[in-house]
Amino acid sequence: MTTRTIRLGVNIDHVATLRQQRGTSYPDVLRAAQLAVEHGADLITVHLREDRRHIQDADVEAIRAHVAAPLNLEMALTDEMLTLAEVVRPDWVCLVPERRQELTTEGGLDVLTAQDRIRAAAARLRAAGIRLSLFVDADPEQIQAAAECGADAVELHTGEYADASDPQQRQAVLQRLAHAASQSQALGLGVHAGHGLTLDNVGPIAALAEVTELNIGHAIVAEAIMRGLPRAVADMRAAIDRVLD
Repeated sequence: MTTRTIRLGVNIDHVATLRQQRGTSYPDVLRAAQLAVEHGADLITVHLREDRRHIQDADVEAIRAHVAAPLNLEMALTDEMLTLAEVVRPDWVCLVPERRQELTTEGGLDVLTAQDRIRAAAARLRAAGIRLSLFVDADPEQIQAAAECGADAVELHTGEYADASDPQQRQAVLQRLAHAASQSQALGLGVHAGHGLTLDNVGPIAALAEVTELNIGHAIVAEAIMRGLPRAVADMRAAIDRVLD
């Protein structure tokens, strides 16, 4: 009997967000990636945005060189990003839509209108030994197009599920995700999922039989602040008190 497993991809973008707020060298993004792997992450996910609002090129290079886990690089479908991926060679590239004014990725990639560009990108990445996933909504036409473009996997956008406040609405979205996961697997695509997942809502998504990977970041970083704040305050108190003794 085979035991089903789900890879946990920990997105550390918002460790970099905190660093970039002050332009400091801390918190250390590389150390965050290493700690995540030490405590159960199966891969590290970072989104290198065109405006470099959080993760920087040097972060991607350092994680690739010094973290003993696969790297999943989320990025826009641009020639600049494809060239960078060919140089860094992450294990996975996840193509996502990107708008400069958004706070976070707000929806799935429109694969239907970008099929030729995605097909060309898939060929470039494949030649560099990089697997490709596409961040998509639970839409049958988008998933079909993803398979036709040569993607290795889709990452199902779970934002609508996470944001649903009405239980019936959430259940309806979950059903769409379940159908999308089944369709994706039938087409030979790996099934990943992510966006807005927390300790409270991750269970039903993890329970979808086809899902093999979950990418989660914001909730993990937020929880880390709450769990680590007591120790951080106590350590600072001790550092001050040592000079007063």
